[in-house]
Amino acid sequence: MPASVINPPTNHSLDPYTGTWTKQQAAHLLRRTLFGPTFQQLQDAVTNGLDATVTTLLTPKVMDLPLTYDPDEGIAPFGQPWNNSVYPGDTAGIQATNTARLKSLAAWAMKNLNNQDTSITEKMSLFWHNHFACPIAADQRSTLDYHLLVHQYALGNFKDFIKEITINPSMLEFQNGATNNVYSPNENYAREFLELFSIGKGLQTGPGDYSNYTEQDVAAGAKIFTGYTIKGIQSSTESSVTSYFMPILHDGTVKQLSYRLNNETVSPNGANEYSDYIDIVFQQDEVARFISRKLYRYFVNYELTDQVEQNIIPAMATIMINNNYEILPVMEALLKSQHFYDVNLIGSCIKSPMEMIFSMINSTNSVINFDLETTYEMYLYLYGVGDNLGQSYGHPPSVSGWTAYYQAPSFTKLWVNSTHIKTRMQISYFFTMMNGIEVNGNSFKVNALGLLDSLSNPSDVNTVVDDIISLLVPKPLNLTQKFTLKYILTGGQADSVWAYQYNAYNASPSDPSLSLPIKQKMEQFILRIATYPEFQTF
Repeated sequence: MPASVINPPTNHSLDPYTGTWTKQQAAHLLRRTLFGPTFQQLQDAVTNGLDATVTTLLTPKVMDLPLTYDPDEGIAPFGQPWNNSVYPGDTAGIQATNTARLKSLAAWAMKNLNNQDTSITEKMSLFWHNHFACPIAADQRSTLDYHLLVHQYALGNFKDFIKEITINPSMLEFQNGATNNVYSPNENYAREFLELFSIGKGLQTGPGDYSNYTEQDVAAGAKIFTGYTIKGIQSSTESSVTSYFMPILHDGTVKQLSYRLNNETVSPNGANEYSDYIDIVFQQDEVARFISRKLYRYFVNYELTDQVEQNIIPAMATIMINNNYEILPVMEALLKSQHFYDVNLIGSCIKSPMEMIFSMINSTNSVINFDLETTYEMYLYLYGVGDNLGQSYGHPPSVSGWTAYYQAPSFTKLWVNSTHIKTRMQISYFFTMMNGIEVNGNSFKVNALGLLDSLSNPSDVNTVVDDIISLLVPKPLNLTQKFTLKYILTGGQADSVWAYQYNAYNASPSDPSLSLPIKQKMEQFILRIATYPEFQTF
């Protein structure tokens, strides 16, 4: 694999970008904010300019709900949402219904990535799934509520978001918050709230002192978070899983925080006490710096150089604080900045499994669109592909998230170990040269002709090569690579032969004798470019 960064960035300013706006910069923006842009989206971005494109990207995407498609559901009608449907009353029925809903939810998540629009919502949602790592709940209505919350706050207020997450049924279940009470305090969530979710664990300067907080704050937080529990899990009478506050289970004493949190005290305030505590923690500027670092690593580059720490992170944090922890203004400034478009940052990251899979599918205009059962089964298959590559969407391996997002020094290189890079090559072959996903007599693979027809001048073979390179790889290929790609399309014949073949196909696209040769060449072209190391970067 290529190095994650060939040279360090030279521009360390969040000032607005004023350089040239070409396909290279537009494609960089779209690759970082989408799971594979289409060529039309790339053309629109070039035409509309940086500011208008960022405005479009930062427009929240409207979400739908997962639908019932598995006959084992047993409760919700086929083709209808199941989010407010009860569970059966028997153990076997509960297991069958829960499995059917889990399959529907997994397929729906992949459907969202395949139908992303020109919105950063899905890319932000994966960021938050990693940040607020939470596994699959016992009741899939609860898991779905967590997914919907992540989408709702994708570009929203970070402080409000963390307050919602704190009492979310899935998080209460995962971190034992539902059993955290005055008689038996549990520090799980109190610790993760500080270490992973809000202010971050700094250098340990003494026993139980982590620069940003101490063990005293963990213990106090555990008491503050007492009293919330959940009801309705796999209930045959209640239509949802909800959290609620039980005063008798709450520690009503005054909580003393450490000097790291300015020796503040948290007065008894019942159901709202946890919110008061979060407000106190968010008075620390380090909260904004902590989440800014994570946003930077996810959207820009994993390497936090001294210059980035001195110039970019403080600037991002200041914007966040000045906007009361709204995420959108921070992302707007970052995506429009001089630093973001530094040439040494383009292609500096290795694609996650989701980015690798959908950069191939989405960028070739490939959308699964069959009957409901077939469509959902195909998306479920895609979920399994991601799992095989090391990224089970919505189900990080630990509370810390996926290791490629935080583990130094390798970071995103961890996505492409010897096993996974081989699997990536096999997947590329599967979706190009084979039939792809086959369900109920239907098949889904890359839409090679759809990609070709979307290009700026499909009858000009040199333009075809250049257009696809600009779309699928972040940096120019060498002459040998480009020659190989062109040879796949022309077979070494004159450019005019390709023009003749394409024009004949374009005049009669339903004639397989004309369309099939073009389609096969394009599939070979896409496969070859997918085998280049550059394709694995973005």
